[in-house]
Order: sequence, then structure tokens, then C-alpha cells
Amino acid sequence: MKSVQSFNKCIERAIIENWEQDSLTDYQGETLQYRDVARIIEKLHIVFEESGIQCGDKIALCGRNSSHWGVAFLATLTYGAVAVPILHEFTADQVHNIVNHSDARLLFVGDWVATGINVEAMPTLEAIINLPDFSLMVSRNEKISYAREHLNEMFGKKYPKFFRKQHVSYYEDKAEELAVINYTSGTTGFSKGVMLPYRALWGNLDFALTELGTTIPHHSNMVCILPMAHMYGMAFEFLFPLCHGVHLYYLNRLPSPSLIAKAYAELKPSLVIAVPLIIEKIIRKRVFPKIQNHAMRLLLNTPILNKKVKQKICEQVYQAFGGNAYEIVIGGAALSQEVEQFLMSIDFPVTVGYGTTECAPLISYCDYHYFRSRSCGRPIYHMECHIDSPDPENIAGEILTRGTNVMLGYYKNEEATREVLDSEGWYHTGDLGTMDSDGFVYIRGRLKNMLLSANGQNIYPEEIEDQLNSMAMIAESVVIQEGDRLVALVYPDMEEVESMGFGAEEVAGLMEENRLQLNQLLPPFSKISEVRVRETEFEKTPKKSIKRYLYQP
Repeated sequence: MKSVQSFNKCIERAIIENWEQDSLTDYQGETLQYRDVARIIEKLHIVFEESGIQCGDKIALCGRNSSHWGVAFLATLTYGAVAVPILHEFTADQVHNIVNHSDARLLFVGDWVATGINVEAMPTLEAIINLPDFSLMVSRNEKISYAREHLNEMFGKKYPKFFRKQHVSYYEDKAEELAVINYTSGTTGFSKGVMLPYRALWGNLDFALTELGTTIPHHSNMVCILPMAHMYGMAFEFLFPLCHGVHLYYLNRLPSPSLIAKAYAELKPSLVIAVPLIIEKIIRKRVFPKIQNHAMRLLLNTPILNKKVKQKICEQVYQAFGGNAYEIVIGGAALSQEVEQFLMSIDFPVTVGYGTTECAPLISYCDYHYFRSRSCGRPIYHMECHIDSPDPENIAGEILTRGTNVMLGYYKNEEATREVLDSEGWYHTGDLGTMDSDGFVYIRGRLKNMLLSANGQNIYPEEIEDQLNSMAMIAESVVIQEGDRLVALVYPDMEEVESMGFGAEEVAGLMEENRLQLNQLLPPFSKISEVRVRETEFEKTPKKSIKRYLYQP
């Protein structure tokens, strides 16, 4: 195994090597070159130093994706402070709790977040800095106020003959040193603070640079649509492309499907990183309607034309993502079986990875050329996996993993840490899976979501939901257990319902037909007894997973 190197040295090297290249752009807004990134980092370092911030102090960031968010994060790590990214979709109370629990001394906020938070609810915070212009929103520290007011003067005094790349020199981190506390969205109660050391950031970065760096061109474009405060977006839509010399574009408005499509068409990204929800919406709304008509079915069923038709369909789908991406990497949740099978049938370059915040985040992945249906790749180097099962190929067990990417533990929560990190260094993911003889990992569901039938059979609700979601006019579903009965909670595809002019009675009738059809595909112990139609969407976490705990009986 390769020895762990300095993460900050990777940032330093990327800035120096790409000094005059474009780095970070707010889509349809300002562009920062690598030298601009370095200059702002240096100015923030002066503010930190003059105001008494020490290595290891906590600095929180909460705002929508933007160039300045990225620079503030880099400035924090390269100074030796600990970054505390907070999802901007968290409520004000959650932001207050995380700032207080993490012992953050400073808080960077975006303009959207700034209007909602209450400074008095964060009594130990020393200052709040606005991300759009790095002005002080609040200061309880006279040194910070003075440093910010005289920053340009201090910068000019330190670098009287201009700031150049030879001045770039960052804090030399140690492998086990704490770099980031990432608070999970969680599903019950107050979310836990995942303590990620520099080695975990480096492990993910090193893998990406080695595995993807040979296929993604330097100075190509990428579109950042996942929140950088979530480790999936952080690692693969920010840190990897930045260190590979890629030009990043932030959709700093709400990334609606139409805006995403416009950005892909204009910028032609060399790699697309996404969650299933985005891909499935594009396929179901823009592709399926075109190929599920009678004429297209006839062409697909004609052997002599089948191959050419599939190539044409693949080209059209490829263009929906800009027509230039090496591959589409799906993570964060399982891709629906229907959409995955369709993409594989047309030889579309799609692959699925698996990870957790506690591994910063990657555990398994493979290049799309080797991807196997329903799998999420093989354990990446720096990591190993074990299925806690007497027969890992056929009987699902908890997925255990250990290696460079694994967290130090949960901040101020030794009990929760002991529950998931054992004495041999294995992280117990809480996910159920199998592993084939070639090392490909297959997720079966969450251990805590697994249901037990009356006769002792294990039921994986996610597998039932996957089939249900591919049926007529179903947008999303959750399967719950009431006594010895399984009930499906269903939210219909309201666009389709409204386009057909269906009323509640007709929707209920269609869902009953779906239930009967589904039960023909299921073993007796996992048949659905009832479908209940919801009028509103399920509540979701920031990575668009349904908050299942809200719907349990």
C-alpha cells in the first residue's frame, strides 16, 4: 500500500502547476484562476493569524456552492485549522447546534443562510464572515475586526513586490491529524460529527487522481451540482478536479433539471458526478417517452436494426449530459433497476460507486468498462471490505470496511464511535450486502431497515421499492411493516396524473393494479397487503434519500 502523503502538498502543487489557468467559476458569474484562489487563501490566512486562530481550531462554513465557499474551505485546511462544512439546507436550529457542538470560532455564511441564523444562539462564536465578499457580518473579536479592516494594507506589506507562486507554502499536515468534522444529515435525532483526518481526504484524492486522472483531461470542464458540504460532492466534484487542473463551474442557484441540462449542453463536462434522482429524472422524463412508443419498439425488436437503433438512442442520452463525459458516476443511493438496465442495454458509460461520510466517502468503485449490473464496484485500493456472513456470495451480511479512508470517530461521542469502529479497525457500515467471487459488492439494504417476516424470513424493503418505483405513475415509495402485514406508501408521479386527468379514485385503482402486478414478482413472505397513496412527496435528506424513520408505524 502506498504511504500516506501530505494532503495540503497536493493543493499547493495543483495551484503552482496551474497558476494561470481558470479554476473556479460561479456559473454565469465570476471566474477565479488558480492564482486568484491562492491570493484569497493568503489573505484569509492573514486574517486567521492576526485574529489568533490556531492550528486545530474549528472554522464552520454554511452556504450554497460557490467559488468563495471552495476558497474558504481550502484556506481553512491549508492553515491547519479544522473545517466544519454545514449543509445550507439545514434549519437554523441545526446550524446553531452544529456551530456550538463543534466549538467553531469562525463561521463563513452565504447570503441565503445569513438571513436565517440567530447570532445570539451561538454564544461562543467569535465572528461571522460573509462568503460573497468576505466582509464581517458579526465580530466579537477586536483583532478580527482590525485585521479585516486593514487586510489590504497587511497583504501589501507582506508582499510588496506582488504575490507570486513561489510564495505558496501551506501547513504540512500529518496523516492522523483532524482535518474535517462533517455532520451527517442523519435519520434520527441530532446528527453525528464525523471526524475525518487528512489521510482520509488524501486517500480519496489519491485514488481519484490515479484512477480518473488518466481519462479526464487537464483544463477540461466539470459542473458541480452536489453540495460541497457533503463528502461525495466535496471529494469528487471539488477536491479531485481542483487538484487535477480542471475548471469547475458552480450552479450556485437551485440546480433545477432545466438549469442542469443548460449547463451540461454549454459546458460539456468531461466527467459527470450525480445522485440517482438526477439521472432517473432525465431518463424518465426526456428519454423513455421517446422510445416507448409503438414505432420505436418495433425497431428495437427488429434484429437487423436493433444495434443501430440502440447506438442512436445512446448518442441522444449522451448528449443530454453534454456529449463529452468519460463516464457518469452514480453514488449516494441505489440507481433504479429499470434505469440501470436500460443504460446498460444501450452501452451507456455509467457506473455506480459506494461510500459513506465516515470514509470521506469512497469504499468501492469500478470504471464503467467493468461495471456489473446491480453492483457498486470493487473495494478501491487503500480500502478493504468484508461481508459479515457465513456465505458472503449468497447470504447478505453487514458490510465492514477498513483502510486509509476511515474516520477517526464521532466528535464528542465515544459511545457512538465504539458502536461502529471495532478493535481491529473495521468500520461497521450498517449496510447489508453480498460480494461475488471477483470482489464486486452488491448492496441489499440498510441493516436497520431490514424487516423480519412472521416466519423469520429477511425482507429488504429497498428491493421491493425499486420494483414498485418502475411501475405506472409511481414517483417514489416506502415499504413499512404493520404487524405481519407489509404496506407500501406511494407518492404518484403528479405530472403524469395531471396530464391524464385522473382523479383520486382512478389513481387508487391504478395503484391496486400495481400492487397485484408487483405481488406476482415477489415471494409469498414479502407480498404487499395494501398501497396507501400520499398527497405530498416524502421528506428527504440533503442527498435526496427519503427520511424513512418519519414514516415508520
